[in-house]
Amino acid sequence: MPRTRSINQNIPHRLLPDLRNMGTVLRIVLLVNAIALFLALAQAASPGELWQQMLFGSALLQPVLLSALLALYALNPIFARLAYWQASLLIVVIIVLLTFAFTHFGGELFVAAEEYSGFGELKRLLQSAVITLLLLGYFRWRALALSPVLQEARLQALQARIRPHFLFNSINAVLAIVRTEPKRAESALEDMADLFRMAMNDAHELVALKDEFELAQRYLALEQLRMGERLQVRWHTRDMPHDALIPPLVLQPLLENAVYHGIEPLVAGGIIEVSLYTADKRLHLEVRNPLSATVAQKEGNRIALANIRERLALLFDVEAEYRVERSSDSYGVHIIIPYLKPEVA
Repeated sequence: MPRTRSINQNIPHRLLPDLRNMGTVLRIVLLVNAIALFLALAQAASPGELWQQMLFGSALLQPVLLSALLALYALNPIFARLAYWQASLLIVVIIVLLTFAFTHFGGELFVAAEEYSGFGELKRLLQSAVITLLLLGYFRWRALALSPVLQEARLQALQARIRPHFLFNSINAVLAIVRTEPKRAESALEDMADLFRMAMNDAHELVALKDEFELAQRYLALEQLRMGERLQVRWHTRDMPHDALIPPLVLQPLLENAVYHGIEPLVAGGIIEVSLYTADKRLHLEVRNPLSATVAQKEGNRIALANIRERLALLFDVEAEYRVERSSDSYGVHIIIPYLKPEVA
């Protein structure tokens, strides 16, 4: 049966990085080339020799690096199931074997003739192992520096986006109809309970988009109970992937901003446009609302949007995009994150 995927695979929570994350790959490429440059500087006696060292070193380094990244990308699910030391040992073995394959079978194509010897080959294998251990040590240090306790505290703080006045307004709206429309009041209280139950969920779990979509509908139903016909919503969900996984309470804060800073200041109200779809194997969430030209954007709105940006950066690193699209009469937020699906046990 489908199993909820933990967001720990997207942040350095297990000490070993997610080797399919673009931020991790970029860091590996930059660090490996920086180490190679330092080694070339240490061995060169002149600028010309430095250039020669870099040229010969790159002939072997770049093919090994590219092959290693592809292998680690393919084996990342296996690493996620192993203990840290087992996964680290397996990674070192893979890198050393790739280095051996290129140096032993590639011959002078990858190694200068004068350096092609038993000792030279052993030296290159040791260098690849040491560089790999240095990288693993860096990612371990980075994981410990961003300790899970601190991350969880930050994520839970950022996730607490439901404002107290929303609770008070919803309760007052329910009280106003509890005698005249008891069924509608009961439904509103159920929506409120579901909304706050989701708000208290574990911040490190991904939830199905269909559940977040249903939660957003419950939230808007409560707001429509208060605002009536002034609040209208136009959903574009025909291409929505119901099985997509996203962090909880990402869509609801965007809708809350649209209501409080877009619709509420307008006497006649307006329409909130919501689009949920996939493109290029990535999930897109768009929320757009009308904007009053005479009402300035409140500080709280900027803080809320900054919180969402920070949360996405913590969870998805550079693979998340956050775009603000503003015109004279409308305000939109466009979020793009990886399209993740439930893992089948």
